[in-house]
Amino acid sequence: MIELSGVSRAYDNGAPALREVSLTVRAGEAVAVLGPSGSGKSTLLNLIAGLDRPDTGTVTVGGVRVDRLSEAGAARYRRHSLGMVLQFFQLLDDLTVIENVVLPARLAGAGRGAARRRAAELLEELGIARYAGAHPGRLSGGQRQRVAVARALMNRPPLLIADEPTGALDSAAGEDVARLLAELHAHGRTLVVVTHDLGLARACTTRTIEIIDGRVKEPVR
Repeated sequence: MIELSGVSRAYDNGAPALREVSLTVRAGEAVAVLGPSGSGKSTLLNLIAGLDRPDTGTVTVGGVRVDRLSEAGAARYRRHSLGMVLQFFQLLDDLTVIENVVLPARLAGAGRGAARRRAAELLEELGIARYAGAHPGRLSGGQRQRVAVARALMNRPPLLIADEPTGALDSAAGEDVARLLAELHAHGRTLVVVTHDLGLARACTTRTIEIIDGRVKEPVR
């Protein structure tokens, strides 16, 4: 599913954020990427998502050379091939819950009726259907993260990547989101979770790697 080969990335002539990283994630695998702040975790995620390009090396996801995509091609890739769940949800407060969830499908060209049916199904599956007409600001952090997961799954992407998905949540809501991610993996979703939290990694992934000073270390379990 994901293959990085000899990837390096530096910014403003500083020390490299990533140094000759090679990494493979198989389809259906759940992998946690651990490391302290500044270790290169977010740079790795941005390269996989096509939000950044490596200085050297290659990034291939689902057979697509992501590092070679144009800006328009990278946007299409993100709409169709991966879903992203971020620490601070990134929901649009002026839209209702269902309108937030529908948005990726509408951007991908889906019809309004089909998109709303798909969104309603996801909200039901994730246990938040009763909030479909509410605005995100009226929901708890855990509920907002479930909305973000629904939005990420809207276009049925084969890959889900999560960047510190429990970082803005209290412990109970964090455990709830960890269980949700574990359930998604159990149903066959390929999952990459970027985190500094070993407890989250153990709860929802089956393989853990560590990045220190831009280099991938041996698995920590």
